[in-house]
Amino acid sequence: MESGPSGGALGGDDLTPSSPATVISRWTFEVSRRYQHVLDKTVPHILNRWIGCLVVALIYAVRVYFVQGFYIITYGLGIYLLNLLMGFLSPQVDPELQDGPSLPTRGSDEFRPFVRRLPEFKFWYSITKAFCIAFMMTFFSVFDVPVFWPILLFYWFMLFILTMRRQILHMIKYKYVPFSFGKQRYGKKASSTESLNLPKD
Repeated sequence: MESGPSGGALGGDDLTPSSPATVISRWTFEVSRRYQHVLDKTVPHILNRWIGCLVVALIYAVRVYFVQGFYIITYGLGIYLLNLLMGFLSPQVDPELQDGPSLPTRGSDEFRPFVRRLPEFKFWYSITKAFCIAFMMTFFSVFDVPVFWPILLFYWFMLFILTMRRQILHMIKYKYVPFSFGKQRYGKKASSTESLNLPKD
């Protein structure tokens, strides 16, 4: 079998540094790396991220309002958002299936922060991406299925009420709150203890 100048077989895949496949691969990797870098920089800016998410959601709502259609997409988007919300409010390990130490239920228990099944950043990113995809889908008439939207809205509200009711009952049963505000501090006790150890003049 004859070989080309690069040592590869003639007629095979051209993987030289100047080949189109290599250039596209490098370009894709660079774009992906820069995109991930931008995402990493937004992690500490929680308020700004959620404001941006609300702006994207508002743009989608205005688009649907003026087009007067794509209600099926909106219904599917609502179901997806509800699923994300349940993951955000649920613990990483379900107490019903947990064999180890459970969440603290008394003040004397060791403090353990609430660990979500879906972290806040992934929750925000998934919502924002879902609104962007739904917005792009509104430009394709194939997704504009005729439907009586009040029925879909009623179904979604019923599903939301039933799902939230089940989640709240689960929270009450296992005595956990899906929000953690950091480690508990005992300011008064600490100050009184420190006052006893102060050196006297």
